[in-house]
Amino acid sequence: MEVSGLPVELWQLILSYLRLPDLGRCSLVCRAWYELVLSLDKTRWRQLCLGCLEHRHPNWPNQPSVEPRSWREAFKQHYLASKTWTKNTQDLESSKCLSLFRRRKGRRQLCIGAAGEFSSLRAALAAASPYDCLVLLPGVHEEQGEVLLKVPVEVVGQGNLGDVALLASIDQHCPTARLCNMVFMPARFTSVLYKTTSGYVQFDNCNFESGQLQIHAPGTCQVKFCTFSQSSIHLRSMALCVLENCEFTGSENASVTVEGCPSSDRNWACKHLAVLAKSCTASMGEPDPAGCPMAKQDGWGESLLGPVRTCEIVVGEERSSFLSAVGARALLGLAQEETEFRENLRAAKEEEYPALNSNSSDSDLHSDDEEDAQAVYKLPYQAHSLSHTLADIAHSRLQSNRLHALQRDLKLKSLQQELQQDKEAQSLANSLQGCIIRQCLFRDGKGGIFIYARGQAKLEGSIFRDLTYAVRCIQNSKVIMLRNDIHHCKASGIFLRLSAGGLIADNNIHSNCEAGVDIRKGANPLVLCNKIHSGLRSGIVVVGNGKGIIRSNQIYGNKEAGIYILYNGNPAVSGNHIFQGLAAGIAVNENGRGQITGNIICENQWGGVDIRHGGNPVLRNNLISCGYSDGMVVGEHGKGLIEGNVIYGNKGCGVWMMSSSLPHLINNEISHNSIYGVAVFCHKDHAGDYSHGQGRSESFQEEREGAGGENDSDSEEDYPAAQRPISVALVELNSINHNGAAGLHVKSSEALNIIANVIHANRDDGVAVLQSSQLTCIANNSISCNSREGVLVEAECQVELRGNGIYENSSHGIVSKGEGVIAENDIIGNHRCGLQLLQAADMKVTKNRIQSFWDYGIALLDEAKGLVQENLIFQGTSKKSILRPMSNAEDCIIQNNMLLTFKKRFDMECMLINPPARPHIEGGTPESCTAADGQRVSSITTRVDGGCHNHGSIFCTIL
Repeated sequence: MEVSGLPVELWQLILSYLRLPDLGRCSLVCRAWYELVLSLDKTRWRQLCLGCLEHRHPNWPNQPSVEPRSWREAFKQHYLASKTWTKNTQDLESSKCLSLFRRRKGRRQLCIGAAGEFSSLRAALAAASPYDCLVLLPGVHEEQGEVLLKVPVEVVGQGNLGDVALLASIDQHCPTARLCNMVFMPARFTSVLYKTTSGYVQFDNCNFESGQLQIHAPGTCQVKFCTFSQSSIHLRSMALCVLENCEFTGSENASVTVEGCPSSDRNWACKHLAVLAKSCTASMGEPDPAGCPMAKQDGWGESLLGPVRTCEIVVGEERSSFLSAVGARALLGLAQEETEFRENLRAAKEEEYPALNSNSSDSDLHSDDEEDAQAVYKLPYQAHSLSHTLADIAHSRLQSNRLHALQRDLKLKSLQQELQQDKEAQSLANSLQGCIIRQCLFRDGKGGIFIYARGQAKLEGSIFRDLTYAVRCIQNSKVIMLRNDIHHCKASGIFLRLSAGGLIADNNIHSNCEAGVDIRKGANPLVLCNKIHSGLRSGIVVVGNGKGIIRSNQIYGNKEAGIYILYNGNPAVSGNHIFQGLAAGIAVNENGRGQITGNIICENQWGGVDIRHGGNPVLRNNLISCGYSDGMVVGEHGKGLIEGNVIYGNKGCGVWMMSSSLPHLINNEISHNSIYGVAVFCHKDHAGDYSHGQGRSESFQEEREGAGGENDSDSEEDYPAAQRPISVALVELNSINHNGAAGLHVKSSEALNIIANVIHANRDDGVAVLQSSQLTCIANNSISCNSREGVLVEAECQVELRGNGIYENSSHGIVSKGEGVIAENDIIGNHRCGLQLLQAADMKVTKNRIQSFWDYGIALLDEAKGLVQENLIFQGTSKKSILRPMSNAEDCIIQNNMLLTFKKRFDMECMLINPPARPHIEGGTPESCTAADGQRVSSITTRVDGGCHNHGSIFCTIL
């Protein structure tokens, strides 16, 4: 009969009464009939799937209210899986000598129970032939001794699940068996419910209560739609086994224990299980991008000057943006401020020297008449070695270009992108070996899965909640975790130690009492594309020589550090978004290390990165922004190479350092922070000390005792910073601009080297040295357009200023009340004195080029003393004496200084040519300074084609 003869709705109604064999025959008639049978997916196929006593809802137990994509496909998968136990007959039939064991076409059905043929399971097994079906009638069936299963049979409980209870201990000695639709309870003499050491066993729709399953290689198993109440499975040396859609509750130890390396002696069923596992993986497919918050991964922001695009995440039931509204408003406010500033610059009239606009500051501009008069005496200093950076800052090109580059380079990658680029991760994700656990629920017990002694397990789409721990992987074992949900564990969610490894990807790990992921003692996993959030402690902890690759994760809302590294932990942390934490974004403590590159770290309550107590990481190319405290904290005895980062818009300092620390800050952009750009203090910082606060309930005693002796032999090769030790903290080649207070604030008891930085347009002093009992070396810097002095040196401070360009600051160029050397600097165009020595200053001032528009070139006041000689002092607008010696000190020597006035503009243009305007960085060795301990420090800079490895600078600096 033609399909077009009746309405489709009527055909669907008629076909909905057919049994499964009849539906199969109808689908073979023609393509029209085939499509008609497929159209019954939500009606007849759904009835068949839910009406089968051997199966449950396809999404049980995790999402029983969510319908599968296709009921027909789900029913097909259930049906094929239920027949796996019979497929060993194909192997038997292929051998003529085993023809006696071929399955007979007519299977017998043996009933067991009060109304059945046999009174006990043992009696029925004695009479059974291979592949017979043994039906347990409703009731309780108890076996007094261990039951030996010697022939392949199927044991099925009649009625609904729970109607049949079997109290027995079964030992399988046959190649295959299937048990279905019954409740297993332990016999009086043992807690072992079932065990096999060689055969394949299949459990469908069973309950296990207060007992244990033991499966040893080369035996294997498939367990589907089963409930384990205070029960567990112990798997030893599994080549391949499958646990699907099972529920584990109330376990006193681990619910699933995987022990031993996967056996090379594979059971006949392994190849069938592999095919089944692959088909199930294909049917699961990729998550729907429209419904998956992880898939909505826009850039961090389109631009500072454009609309801020957000990356949505889910916190509890609510949806919040990766860049919160507060952070977005803050960035847009800064962008508007920069726009207004540039408009003011364009409005300013500089007819003779328009290039000077590139060095204008945010301070109030003088009147047009004053500017015209001032322009007569201006010296062209814009061609110094750092002028390109300075011009970019003034036009906001550096911020916008660098943030555009960071948006492109630091965009959070999807798991699919990661797997395409990382072949090792791809191989792990596709592997089918050991125990495969899929779409299971582990809840309300002590442990979820315990893997040890080189065991291997793969976990997909499962839920772990309200356990002591979800997964514990130790002793060279391997775990692969994909798309699991792990939350509300009483300890860490995932615990790896003793050289464990594997892949942890695309999981949702949240609300755990300890760390979301705990990596210790040589463990080295791949942690990719997870959401790790809302933890009561840290998101990820790497302790005691732990390693690992931590990449492309969203880590947010944790009560302590997003990532916490200590006791020689040495992970590679890259491409993560770490934000909205209640403490630091990343904390490196107690000799922790790590390669921390290309992360976005923003909106954290404490420092974006916190380094203390011997922490010695490498931080490169990170964006650290919009924090509610300092951008970066280098606390007591902190170390590390901090290179090529953008530290922007934090409410505290850009970088906060203790004088006892030894960091190397190089080529960072530190701007628009609310207080200092870089601050160096000498007092001990008790607040927020991680050594006492972070680990108060976690046990780090073993790692603390073993940290000194467990260093890897290749640690020097893996850790470039270890090859470049420095004995003095070094701040070099950074751009420090537009911060709310001094660009660089020094209150230190240790030596400090400040080399070749651009310190521009900060809202207080450029460099303020308030305390410096040992030498602070300030060399080859460009210090310009700051709202107060270019450099301020307080009493009793020791400084050496050499080779700096100090230009157009709103107050004095240099004010010093301390001791030291001021040599070979260009101090030009500052709004008050070029150099002012006050109180008991004792300075050697030699070979400087100095000009002030409105005040004296050099002013010696109070009891200032020292040597002022061989300086070149240019005339300003004032008709007063250019040099004003007012000091009463007898030992103040002023000699061999040259005072110059201008009559022609050409004269001025030639004044800063030989040598050119300072600083001198490129193509040679600039003036050097000597630290307090005799260490010779110089910056030798050469141009390198293609730039450095951080793609942020074309300079390569060698100390």
